[in-house]
Amino acid sequence: MKILLTSSLYPTTASPKVVGGAEIFARRFAESLVERGDEVEVIRAASFPDQPRERCDGVDVYSAPVQNIYLPFAEQKNVALRSIWHAIEDWQIWAPMIAERIRAFKPDVLHSNNLSGLTTAIWRVAAQLGVPVLHTIHDYYLTCPRCSRFTNGHSCATTCTSCSLLTYHRRRATHWLSAVVGVSERVLSIHTDLGLFADTPIRTVIHNASTAPPSAPFLRPLCTSEVTFGFIGRLTEEKGIDNLMKALAMLPRERFKTLIAGRVSPQEQQRLKKLALDARVEFMGFVSPDDFYRAIDVVIAPSIWHDPGPLVVADAKAAGRPLLGTRFGGMPEAIEDGVTGWLTEADPDSLAKSMLSVAADPHKIQEISERLVRDTRKWVFSDVVSAYRGLYEQLRERRMTQLHAAAAGPPKGPAITGKSGFLSR
Repeated sequence: MKILLTSSLYPTTASPKVVGGAEIFARRFAESLVERGDEVEVIRAASFPDQPRERCDGVDVYSAPVQNIYLPFAEQKNVALRSIWHAIEDWQIWAPMIAERIRAFKPDVLHSNNLSGLTTAIWRVAAQLGVPVLHTIHDYYLTCPRCSRFTNGHSCATTCTSCSLLTYHRRRATHWLSAVVGVSERVLSIHTDLGLFADTPIRTVIHNASTAPPSAPFLRPLCTSEVTFGFIGRLTEEKGIDNLMKALAMLPRERFKTLIAGRVSPQEQQRLKKLALDARVEFMGFVSPDDFYRAIDVVIAPSIWHDPGPLVVADAKAAGRPLLGTRFGGMPEAIEDGVTGWLTEADPDSLAKSMLSVAADPHKIQEISERLVRDTRKWVFSDVVSAYRGLYEQLRERRMTQLHAAAAGPPKGPAITGKSGFLSR
């Protein structure tokens, strides 16, 4: 099969930038398709002018020029310029490189991921050239210019007027899709509840799996005197890092140790430490997943936004670590309370109480760890790839049926004229 994969970011040697899990997924996914014998090309948003094609692990990676006043993911503090950028993004209808590669590569399907800088114009162009389009929802680009539905410290319950105006055309563009995949039931339902994908023939969910599982799950020795919790990822407000620090300030120092993995400036470290001055907290910086998971007993994910499908849950399971998560986004679908981890409310008081409860039963921590390590029915990345390939096959067969029907022409026999005067069959 031939797949044209698009992603706003796709890390390579020349453009290694990574913001979240979507681009990590895109690269791992493209390489997995190639391993199965598929032909794959990738188009990403260019990060500098005249960016040349790269060949990366069997995949040709093209960089489409961004038709806007600045590049996506660039920090822009000027509100007026940000609004102009989002308005231009929403009105795009041309995608020259998509058209060029479709004509040259002749893909069976276009599979889009994050869209910033590429825009929904890629759907329009591909569909008009007869290529089925499948989109995976990794964020809230279609309903929120910031892609997060998160503002002023809270997850958005409704779509505000400015978001409605600045996403008007991209929401309408979903009629070009042949299929849409949510990485969780929650992220898909948030979109469908707003009326998106009403005309999309295939709407389904394919949950994430670990894109980089540890070399081997590792069981830590049982410790009854203290519990080591671990946070890994972006240290941003919506990920709940402030609430975690405030919760640690309420806990007995001698019973809890917390490791925090992720890039953070010295200034931000100092700010966070001030929220829990007496807590035993170690900032590890950027470390390998193996090093992180070997050093902790329980992963904690205190998110306060509807994270579509947090990869930390999949990674924790693959590493054999129970996870304490909040009831936001796709997390409740991925954590079976008391079996693979625990669920809690996101406020500092609830986090602190839940951490105390978890630490009070170290044998339960070990029981869950052993269960995760020995689980032979894990949902792994090869299962994700197989599920998408199944959708590709459906779309290819559907396209062939349509092409054959068009070639055969209208059905023979007399037409029946309805009351409206239009021909009906």
